[in-house]
Amino acid sequence: MTNTSAKLLYPLLCAACLGALTATASAEGPPVESGLFRPPELVEIHPMPSGPRLDVRYATANNFLGKPVYQEARVFLQKPAAEALIRAHARLQPLGLGLLIFDGYRPWSVTKIFWDSVSGDKRLFVANPAEGSRHNRGCTVDLSLYYLANGKEVVMPSEFDEMNEKAYPDYKGGSVKSRSMRDLLIQAMEAERFKVHPREWWHFDCEGWQEYAIMNVPFSELTTK
Repeated sequence: MTNTSAKLLYPLLCAACLGALTATASAEGPPVESGLFRPPELVEIHPMPSGPRLDVRYATANNFLGKPVYQEARVFLQKPAAEALIRAHARLQPLGLGLLIFDGYRPWSVTKIFWDSVSGDKRLFVANPAEGSRHNRGCTVDLSLYYLANGKEVVMPSEFDEMNEKAYPDYKGGSVKSRSMRDLLIQAMEAERFKVHPREWWHFDCEGWQEYAIMNVPFSELTTK
């Protein structure tokens, strides 16, 4: 969403409040998990001509907090999810469309900040840090579509991170074209082993996400292939 939209939809977080939440998240840690997990194999998604584009909203003020929470505008996914993402993009190219990526792997501390920043029914749209987010496992991606011809973002029934029923993948409102584009995105992603979130048309979990553990490693410390 645009910064103007964010101001209309949500109370923006003050810098001091964000600092306090960041300190709290840093002092705590992710939940302890038991069981066997696959070793992480995070791959960085790089923008390329006619390829997936990046619009990492949480590295800017253009998000529901109104403040950047990432220090770097980068996107990472576990290797199987990254490969499936590229295949989904290839499916869309003959239609003159490409994937516009908002977020991928998210450190657990950011999930904690999101949870502590909202309340009431808005918590339906953020993960409980006590359980961790699927983003923390590196197999989830937030994205939309863009037009290859001019680079413009495709209009969807809701803005990214709009926390209301317009975000539901089965929402019947909005224009016919916006719904058809949303459905086209879902079809392309689900054809490549992703599943859309029931309350967020932009959120897709790759099959096998449960096989990876919750991570809390900042982007600056990641070594990728």
